[in-house]
Amino acid sequence: MTLSGRRVVLGVSGGIACYKACSLARRLTQQGASVDVVLTAAAREFVGPVTFEALTGRPAVTSLWDPGVALDHVRLAHDPDLIVIAPATANVLARASQGIADDFLTALLLAADIPVLAAPAMNDDMYERETTRENIDRLRARGWTMLGPATGPLAEGPSDRPGRMVEPDEILAVVERTFGIGDSALAGRRVVVTAGATRESIDPVRLITNRSSGRMGFELARRAWARGADVTLITGPSQLAPPFGVSVVEVESTSDLHDAVGRALPGTDVLVMAAAPADYRVENPAVEKRPRKEGALTVTLVPTPDILEGTRDRRKPGAVMVGFALETGDGVARARAKLERKGLDLIVLNYANEDGAGFETMTNRVTLIRADGEESLPLLSKADVADRILDAIEPGL
Repeated sequence: MTLSGRRVVLGVSGGIACYKACSLARRLTQQGASVDVVLTAAAREFVGPVTFEALTGRPAVTSLWDPGVALDHVRLAHDPDLIVIAPATANVLARASQGIADDFLTALLLAADIPVLAAPAMNDDMYERETTRENIDRLRARGWTMLGPATGPLAEGPSDRPGRMVEPDEILAVVERTFGIGDSALAGRRVVVTAGATRESIDPVRLITNRSSGRMGFELARRAWARGADVTLITGPSQLAPPFGVSVVEVESTSDLHDAVGRALPGTDVLVMAAAPADYRVENPAVEKRPRKEGALTVTLVPTPDILEGTRDRRKPGAVMVGFALETGDGVARARAKLERKGLDLIVLNYANEDGAGFETMTNRVTLIRADGEESLPLLSKADVADRILDAIEPGL
């Protein structure tokens, strides 16, 4: 759990985006944070405190006048690690910027000496007003972090202007990075991750590919960004949503992947080749679809370039190089041979024929192999595997 041991205050002000705050409270709690929810009077018109208590396991604070909370606005201004306001309405931003403390949330904000992350949410016309912009600029000058607003549909209808609250997953990603950036050797480093399968054309319709979903690489990119890295994700075709904060480069063929890695390599501190590039391509792809009625089809396959081995003479001095080995037989021996042949610091071995591991799964079981030893991990979620891989990378930086 990425937020284990952290304490977060979630301030919820009154807007239709309150329903997203429920999801955010749940996600923060699932990641191990202790979450104290503070609701304004307007927020309680949308979502009741019992909902948040059920999601976080902690009672929600609703008023300065609730029994037993007379000084909690002071305690919660200092004890937690972070205050998140989502949604942050124009009203609460205006009151906070002026130092008004007429309810629990604004009193807490006035007393706070801990970081504040706010996700503005309001009508697009309200956001465009000079007064709102001045209030936001004033709060930024005091050290607040503003996330959004985004564009998209609002309660009153479609809009192509900012006003919509960003999604809970984006807020969670920024919260994870806020905590992770100070504790990681990856902070400020340039990390390139490859992910997913490549595709090689037989003709304009048919192709050769493999079963890789890209999930392992996407999780590595997401978790590296959470640790403060500047991350580029080079991915083959995938159905997965791009990780927030990560620069994404989309490729099709193994040749495309080769070229993209080459362009990204200069200045790269860590290269993690989690992609599953096609090992073969069609020697002469057809320019038109071949009708099935013509009978049996024979194609000649030729090897594609070994991308990782081809980087040996172009790597930044001291850069950490990580490869993956998906095997079905004597995996350790083959992975060790790749480690030496390709000049890697670490190779991640897993097996294509093991239940719950390899392609098209949410979990993975891998062995981390270095020149001086190896570590076999139990079956874990791919997010947890990504963290264990990054843990193994950091000492080399």
